[in-house]
Amino acid sequence: MIIETIIITIYALALLLIFLYALVQLNLLVNYIKVKKNSHTNVPLDLNKTDEIPRVTIQLPVYNELYVMERLLDNIAKIKYPKDKLDIQVLDDSTDESVITTAAHIQRLRETGLDIQHIQRNIRTGFKAGALKEGLKTAKGEFIAIFDADFLPKSDWLLQTVPYFKNEKIGVVQTRWGHINRNYSLLTKVQAFALDAHFTIEQVGRNTQGHFINFNGTAGIWRKNCIIDAGNWTADTLTEDLDLSYRAQLKHWEFKYLEHVETPAELPVAVSAARSQQFRWNKGAAENFRKSFFKVLLAKNLSPSTKVHCLFHLLNSSMFLSIFVLAILSIPMLYIKQLEPFKMYALGLGIFILSSVIFFIYYWYMYKTIYGKGFKNFINYIGLFFVFFTIIMGFSLHNTIAVIEGHLGKRSDFIRTPKFNISTIKDSWKSNKYLNKKLSISTIFEGLLMLYFGFGLYSAFTITKEGDFGFFGFHLMLFLGFGYVFLKSIRVRS
Repeated sequence: MIIETIIITIYALALLLIFLYALVQLNLLVNYIKVKKNSHTNVPLDLNKTDEIPRVTIQLPVYNELYVMERLLDNIAKIKYPKDKLDIQVLDDSTDESVITTAAHIQRLRETGLDIQHIQRNIRTGFKAGALKEGLKTAKGEFIAIFDADFLPKSDWLLQTVPYFKNEKIGVVQTRWGHINRNYSLLTKVQAFALDAHFTIEQVGRNTQGHFINFNGTAGIWRKNCIIDAGNWTADTLTEDLDLSYRAQLKHWEFKYLEHVETPAELPVAVSAARSQQFRWNKGAAENFRKSFFKVLLAKNLSPSTKVHCLFHLLNSSMFLSIFVLAILSIPMLYIKQLEPFKMYALGLGIFILSSVIFFIYYWYMYKTIYGKGFKNFINYIGLFFVFFTIIMGFSLHNTIAVIEGHLGKRSDFIRTPKFNISTIKDSWKSNKYLNKKLSISTIFEGLLMLYFGFGLYSAFTITKEGDFGFFGFHLMLFLGFGYVFLKSIRVRS
């Protein structure tokens, strides 16, 4: 009885946390729907009014980006802005042959009259945060735009974003990410699906209600004074962008999110690349919970609703831990709920179903906003919704490890996400020199978990004469999810 009670208690807590998270997301959806009815855009910057044009520095933090540097630099050179009010810093920490080709390309651009500098450090101290901080020392602009190597801002990007800084309280303007290879594969479709929800409902739903949002590390522009006032870039978490965002907003700076300004980028096309990105994001979020939440909790100027949203924002990645706990305990729960004293606990499945319905509505609103309404789109959405959650569950072990390390304060290096220069189905990434082809221990366990949930499927048929299929759909998604991640991870090494 004691073991059963412990399992039920932990299972119930995980269910409760997921349900509360679903309610918070539902609140963001309501906020989003309200603001969409009264949406408006800003008037672009008029280049003829030279007295209104501030100086801007564009920072490009790069590290061993052999495949995308040419594309990045050519694209940035097309940015429309007075040359005497713009300088570009290529913050290059590379250690491979890309340094030589990048230097040559920068020299060619400099000869066209572009103020572009190739800044290199001998030691990669602080990783990306360290590079941004170093570049800030010599940045000429009062505003700092930042783009990662896989981003391709449109030529009028600065004209669309800079005007918002007329409000002197604005410290950051963040734009929506687009995806140039959204339909490349099932993996890219799933990543786009998740990111689209964040860059529509979450960011808008928080920002319009005065809740904290985050600069997303790229495709945004900072007021330099805001960076300095908030304590500058630091590398004590893996998500330096989230860290500085919270410190700035705690110092009463306001952030502006622009859903209508899209900045295209390339999604990782290999499972190993997606893994490294997911690990960094999820561990960094947990690290920032440790670092920032109690400061938020004690802040006297924040409303209770903002503090609640901050809690779940910072615990976003911890939902993977809840999902993983729920998944592991679901098979013992299948057996426990057959026992007479514990039959009533099967009602907990209803809470999980209710949470799933909320997520289904939440993501549908995002999907129809991007793709449109209609029966055909709805059917396509249903398929993508279940594929999305299936694959997300397959990543839950990997991301749970990241979350636990973050909460425990275990330090690790900033592992960059390899870029591929992939935009069409015809493009290949197999020979990418930056791919990690080592077999990790977590991959082996993902294979074992596939078998574990295969046993769960088998148990549904054999546990009683009539069978018990209450968890069957959940176990099927887990079986397929872990199987997908395991087999794709193995395939990269072949």
